[in-house]
Amino acid sequence: MHSPIPSLPRFSLFLNWQSRGRIALTATLCLTIALCAQSLQSAPLPAAPQLSADSYLLFDHTSGKVIAAHEPDKRIEPASLTKMMTAYIVSEELARGSITLDEPVLISAAAQAMEGSRMFIEADKLVPVGDLLQGLIIQSGNDASVALAEHVAASEAGFVDMMNATAAQLGMNSTRFANSSGLPHPDHYTTANDLGKIASAIISEHPQTYKLYSQREFTFNEITQKNRNTLLWRDESVDGMKTGHTEAAGYCLVASAVRDGMRLVSIVLGAGSDKTRIAESQRLLNYGFRFFSTRKVLAAGEELSQTRIWMGVQDQLALGVAEDVFLTLPRDAFDTLSSELEVNDYVRAPLRLGQPLGRSVLKLDDQIISDVPLLALQNVEQAGVFKRMSHSIQRWFQ
Repeated sequence: MHSPIPSLPRFSLFLNWQSRGRIALTATLCLTIALCAQSLQSAPLPAAPQLSADSYLLFDHTSGKVIAAHEPDKRIEPASLTKMMTAYIVSEELARGSITLDEPVLISAAAQAMEGSRMFIEADKLVPVGDLLQGLIIQSGNDASVALAEHVAASEAGFVDMMNATAAQLGMNSTRFANSSGLPHPDHYTTANDLGKIASAIISEHPQTYKLYSQREFTFNEITQKNRNTLLWRDESVDGMKTGHTEAAGYCLVASAVRDGMRLVSIVLGAGSDKTRIAESQRLLNYGFRFFSTRKVLAAGEELSQTRIWMGVQDQLALGVAEDVFLTLPRDAFDTLSSELEVNDYVRAPLRLGQPLGRSVLKLDDQIISDVPLLALQNVEQAGVFKRMSHSIQRWFQ
């Protein structure tokens, strides 16, 4: 059993007033974990497993924290992992409304003629976008890839231009696409790190498309094909994503799983067999879930402290952060997590919601692991002339 993620810890604030510079507000995170007594020592953290693969990566989807990696920037052939980008672009077009799931696609001879894995579409027939998307994701159909590419961009070459432009937008700076299916090509390559970016983008931005990755089989043209990601049968926490294989690329798998609200993404590239890529992906996921935890340590819009305001219609201002802050750490490490809030010494109205007035620093063993701006949580208008004169006098005698 996995312990639930605790709620946001409370802060006990201690003020160290300084006449100049900054006001340092040191906070101690008071975490309570029901099953852990203070007298117990932290469990040792084992090293990440060494896998039989050319490159691999394990990270938390929510925090982005890398838990384990081996040559994550090594250039590799993506094989059918390419189809994650194809699915992403189709999903973007669906979201824009430029195409619909029930929209018919006229299948070309080029699409029907594709080699490798196929969903067995036939030239000059109409197939709905939704069926092609399932054939792409579940059956890994190269023919479905070309059919969708031609439908979206009028030609596969035009679609490839969209793929490379989208890769640049997502920060996939070590990726180049030459086709929509993943067939071998000298200018078709990526890395584990870049595959992690497209995987996270699909999970976050297109949840309806991501659901298809958990579908175990799909029947088209009276032919039923099973999802090649057999982790879906082996581990109930796994709900995606995509396999890939060519002779040059080896056996590859991007997988994602959720346990107790924590989502991990594993990427195993260049394994020696299908059995190996499945087993090694399982090892990575089990290691991450067993020894790490992801928790929300700062909540967007929640008051972390207050600061004195000068020249304003009010004298105090609540401070907080703009976005939720999640951390992924070894499970026992949260016991020693500390926070420091640094606020500007002189805060003067007028102030606007979201205006930076300091920073929130989270530390583990004196090492900074998170540093985010501390912001005004409301507007504060400038006070009238008499109050401003009074504050000026007070500041003069400080």
